Amino acid sequence: MIAATIEALAAFPARLETTFAEFPAALLDWSPPSWDGVPSEAFTPIAQICHLRDIEVDGYRERFRRALGEDNPLLPTLDGFALARQRAYAEADPGVALAAFRAARADTVELLSALGEREFERPAIFEDYGALTVRSLVHLLCSHDQQHLAGLHWLLARIDMTRSAAPAQKKETT
Repeated sequence: MIAATIEALAAFPARLETTFAEFPAALLDWSPPSWDGVPSEAFTPIAQICHLRDIEVDGYRERFRRALGEDNPLLPTLDGFALARQRAYAEADPGVALAAFRAARADTVELLSALGEREFERPAIFEDYGALTVRSLVHLLCSHDQQHLAGLHWLLARIDMTRSAAPAQKKETT
């Protein structure tokens, strides 16, 4: 049951890189006029990548470490928007951010792949979510991946919509 989710976690960096490669270099820090309907946090393409990297390292890996090593720890949520400001996501090198995410995810998958059933049942309390287990955290991490992949596809759609609307608007005004 959990093996399929761990496989999805392992495969995610490649899916992320393939999707991110669809963005023109000039639009890596592009923001739409409105974020209404975005399925992830309102992050630009480069910020989506940096967010995934930082939540992997400072969020989920730390949560797994604490849930496995402490008795029923309280696991804090992270303010992704504060991290974006503090770490200057807009100025990040996408190749470096993607490589760091890929390496961090490989470490996470290695950790999770070595766990036995007893470790997956270890309890914790996740701020804003409540009581859960390490298994729950694995599923939440996979869900988080999918939200941000959807956010990237949403941004690609919005970029295309903006480009498609420009010629139509031009014709109407001439």
